[in-house]
Amino acid sequence: MDFRIGHGYDVHVLKEGLRLVLGGVEIDHTKGFVAHSDGDVAIHALCDALLGAAALGDIGLHFPDTSDDYAGIDSKILLQRVTALLREKGYEIGNVDCTIRMQRPRLRPYIDRMREAMAAAMGIGADRVSVKATTTERLGFEGREEGVSVSAVALIYRP
Repeated sequence: MDFRIGHGYDVHVLKEGLRLVLGGVEIDHTKGFVAHSDGDVAIHALCDALLGAAALGDIGLHFPDTSDDYAGIDSKILLQRVTALLREKGYEIGNVDCTIRMQRPRLRPYIDRMREAMAAAMGIGADRVSVKATTTERLGFEGREEGVSVSAVALIYRP
């Protein structure tokens, strides 16, 4: 089998009064993402990890933020499209792992729903999707609640 590993990273700024979507789930918070799409940094990092594993560029290449086609788009749609592209190239998704860095709110109550939402978008079992959340102990832009960052890794394979 042909195994490949990809890594993705994304950051978005937080601003009062905007909607916060992470891992395909709306999170109850006073701040949300400043973004062209829904700003879901978890899914954006995951898309980059999947695309990188297949050497197919990055999310900006496939879904540019200069295109009105993607203004306000649900990032789960982008993840579905990335998954379809991988399958067109003969790849399947082995497993994915995301780490969200955000000071607050606590994300533990949302993690299982995130795993299920991302798994459904990729057409895989939730047991192949890991989502972890951590604070940065009030250090850096995440700790000051100015933004959120996410790292993701993905294993893909050709059967």
